[in-house]
Amino acid sequence: MYTTASIGGATFDVFITVKNSETLTKTYQDRPSFILPIGAKIPVQTLHERYGGGAANTAVGFSRLGCTAHFMGVLADDQWGQSMLQNFTKEGVHIDASTIVQEEVSSFSIVLQASTKDRTIIYTPGSNVHLHDALFDTTILHTANLIFLNHVQQHAQVIENDLCSCILKNNTFLAWNPGGFHIAQGVHATNIQALLAVTSLLQLNKEEACAFTKTSTITDAIDVLKSLKARYVCVTDGVHGTYGLDNQANTTYFCNVQTTNALDSTGAGDAFGSACAWALLSGLSLPEALQAGSINAASVVEHIGAQPGLLTDIELRQRLAHNAPSVALVSNL
Repeated sequence: MYTTASIGGATFDVFITVKNSETLTKTYQDRPSFILPIGAKIPVQTLHERYGGGAANTAVGFSRLGCTAHFMGVLADDQWGQSMLQNFTKEGVHIDASTIVQEEVSSFSIVLQASTKDRTIIYTPGSNVHLHDALFDTTILHTANLIFLNHVQQHAQVIENDLCSCILKNNTFLAWNPGGFHIAQGVHATNIQALLAVTSLLQLNKEEACAFTKTSTITDAIDVLKSLKARYVCVTDGVHGTYGLDNQANTTYFCNVQTTNALDSTGAGDAFGSACAWALLSGLSLPEALQAGSINAASVVEHIGAQPGLLTDIELRQRLAHNAPSVALVSNL
């Protein structure tokens, strides 16, 4: 049993499908948009309350995969924060390293969904704005086998320094899914280089990879990512599949996606990251880790919300053995 620590956010999500959403979806500024008339009362077709946030999702993912999982984030002492704490307890996630702040609001999202499965998210970061502070009990970082760094806020230098120090001392597996401000800094920023030097698994989607490397195509982004110090790099491209780089062995793989009845893509990246990291930590090869991540993500998108579809270790191993997507070595891009 591995011990994991997930650093980042937790969010209370409300998914709403609006009745007759086809008539409410118009084009505004050349983009499909919800049009909600002022003063109108819009009936709701379905409503689902769910739990999300990068660190919350990976922590629950690791717990279901049999790990001793810790959530290291910030919640407010409000009804949503209390509900998220109860969910962590139900999922077997340890919350002793989380921080509870008083008289604030927890991160909260309203996800408006159209019948076309397109969506618009209305959110407040709430207590997640504190994710630049060193509010955590760092002793847990020194006992973890795997640390997953999810999205944190700007000016998180203290957290970054603690991570680098811990990993260099303990040779801990660091999985990193950079957030917006880290991506905006780019791969050549000094603090980014320091984090990449201790990163075992860097996970990005195609858009993030291009922005992080200051390139315009996934091919050019992968060329830059190959030169980084991170051991493994995964670049997901939605229904088109995932590229996996082993920078130590100088090899690149491509993993197809599984055919699935997708309902909602929320949390698919977190599901991929937690399963892929777990597989690599467990000694599986990179191709097998890509398969594990793809299987977990495919299960998640079959459900509304980020966590209901997360697989257990038994379920994931069974699907790896009997229904894994194909993986091929890529000779050139």
